[in-house]
Amino acid sequence: QGNADAQKIAFLLRKQWTLYSVTPLYRFSEAHLRDYARLLSAFIAAEKQKGLAVEVGVELDIKVAVSSLPDLKGSDQDQAAVLVQLSLRSPASPKNSEEKLVWSGWFCCVSGDHLSETLPEDFTCLPLFLANGAESYTSIVGSWFQKTFDCCFRRLAISPLNLSWMAAMWTGCKVDKTASAIELVFSVPCLPQPLDISYAIHPEDAKALWDTVQKTPGEITQEEVDVFMDCLYSHFHRHFKIHLSATKLVKVSTAIASAHCDGIIKFLQSQYLTGVLMLLTELAISQIQ
Repeated sequence: QGNADAQKIAFLLRKQWTLYSVTPLYRFSEAHLRDYARLLSAFIAAEKQKGLAVEVGVELDIKVAVSSLPDLKGSDQDQAAVLVQLSLRSPASPKNSEEKLVWSGWFCCVSGDHLSETLPEDFTCLPLFLANGAESYTSIVGSWFQKTFDCCFRRLAISPLNLSWMAAMWTGCKVDKTASAIELVFSVPCLPQPLDISYAIHPEDAKALWDTVQKTPGEITQEEVDVFMDCLYSHFHRHFKIHLSATKLVKVSTAIASAHCDGIIKFLQSQYLTGVLMLLTELAISQIQ
């Protein structure tokens, strides 16, 4: 069991996930995941009859699997994460032949206790949804969940302020083996052609800077994040005479994870997965409330 869960967690790494926030699900039950897979499968088939699904004209059988990821919790109060996977199999191929995974999505709530405590008992709190695969599948799966559990999905963007928090937090994390450079990407506003500035910092230099800024290990304040970013800005200005404070931070890449302001994330280290999800759960909850 533990090994299968570890494999599922490994499956979440190094893929590009698009973030959504989801309002509480009404009458969702973890005991019925198999039934949900069957109903969702029928719903996708019906959408395909209307010509709305992706591979129109090709006789493909979409298999739906819905399973639980009990390891992805921040506390015992959290609801177990739920993974939804869509695979394709052509009817011509033998029954036990390889299926091709075409889309995955998962719901989770990591340390979202304060939201679950105030919920009426018929509701389940899984405020963060992450999808990987064609957007047409995301919208079909999303519309089934919205109809079935009376919930609402919204794209979750990440503000430049939250990106700077991520840059500071992830810089301070210990990572074994030679870590990749920390890269910050800034977009220059008000230009006829879009222009991005990429700023790469050696991880040890960034960590040394963060260690001088951070007062209490394990705690981060807004002031510390501001000082950290200001130091990076003034270093950049000294060399290139460009004021990064006039630009917009759009992407942060570190050895822990990478995040884009459009709400796209990639997890790179399994030991920091729940920490990153905790932050994203918080962002999702603040968007719902």
